[in-house]
Amino acid sequence: MTQEILFFSLFALFLINTPIALAIGIATVAGFLARGELSLMMVIQRLYAGVDSFPLMAVPLFMLAGSLMESGGISRRVVQLAEAMVGWLPGGLAAVAVVSAMFFAGISGSSAADTAAVGAILIPEMVRRGYDRGFASAIQASGGSLGVVIPPSIPMIIFGSLTGASVGKLFASGILPGLLIGSSLILVSTVIAVTRGYGRMEPFSMKRLLAALWDAKWAVGAPVLILGGILGGIFTATESAAAAAMYALFVGFFVHGELNVKELPQLLVRSMLISSVVLFIIATASVFSWLMVIEDIPASIASLMLSISDNPVVLLVLLNVLLLIAGTFVETTAALILLVPVLASLLPKLGIDLIQLGAIVVINLSIGMLTPPLGICLIVSCGIAGAPLEEGVRKILPFLLILLVDLMLITFWPALTLWIPRAMP
Repeated sequence: MTQEILFFSLFALFLINTPIALAIGIATVAGFLARGELSLMMVIQRLYAGVDSFPLMAVPLFMLAGSLMESGGISRRVVQLAEAMVGWLPGGLAAVAVVSAMFFAGISGSSAADTAAVGAILIPEMVRRGYDRGFASAIQASGGSLGVVIPPSIPMIIFGSLTGASVGKLFASGILPGLLIGSSLILVSTVIAVTRGYGRMEPFSMKRLLAALWDAKWAVGAPVLILGGILGGIFTATESAAAAAMYALFVGFFVHGELNVKELPQLLVRSMLISSVVLFIIATASVFSWLMVIEDIPASIASLMLSISDNPVVLLVLLNVLLLIAGTFVETTAALILLVPVLASLLPKLGIDLIQLGAIVVINLSIGMLTPPLGICLIVSCGIAGAPLEEGVRKILPFLLILLVDLMLITFWPALTLWIPRAMP
């Protein structure tokens, strides 16, 4: 009875557009009441326990670092560097959108922040140069989805806190997949640009590239600091987030001079608001997940999947289908906390490493950021472009197809996710 009330109330609340954290929290309380012997005081205790985690301290710190770097002029310099690198390709601004998103992903850890920071600069420029608004929205959203794949990645921090996996190795597992996805998005965007005559070609200039690289040297230093510190065993993920925030303050105030003291309260409040939403979802979803474990729901779902097949290849395909569907309807953080216990119980049958599982989960959920009704990256980019969401959905289909191809490669070619983590100290 508890299980039926738990899931019925959750889906009913989703249908009436209740905010996800409240929907999960209310459904969990309903489940506690239905079970009877559990005290509601345990809800409060589990809410606190859900966010009482050292790795999760990285979430607000990376949020703050991303806001500081955006306001401190780093985003603009990243875009200028990307344009010097790939702006010579047919429809060069589309490739610039992806490369800029890849650079910014190494700073923010958030796909929505990545899409908004780069899209605010590039989408209006693409429209001005004759790019279709729907296409501009689609390519920027696709590039922005890399914000949670290329490290640092907030969903990977959450996966690590749930499973005990090394967050540093999870970060490392996203590097090669991120490069693969970015390259494939550039390829598709270039083909589309050639067929539709988007944008003008400009000759490659080494002088321009070197000048842009010099101007962006402090911007490039941010991902070097974050990734170098983690991969070199100098920082934990949380310590690297603190270092990134301090680095952003230093560059914004003393190098670029584009930050001022009057801006700091607004930036701090914005970062705290975004972080509090994420952490509130984590807290309520952790109570929901704990109740699921008490009710033995993860084991039941795992048994159901195993009843279909115990072949590792079939199970991996089913896992991807489950995650793709979940990513379409459920916010990334909540999906992680709700599904990871189920997937972890299947790990011995999947025949893959826990680090690879983390990469597969996060990449699946990043694709969900491009698909309505949730599709946060597509919603953000369409909002910036002033394009109807329906148009963005149509134009993003070629990018979704190549992302699914990439997903299969990442799933069945373990070296893509494990080569760098296994080389770490």
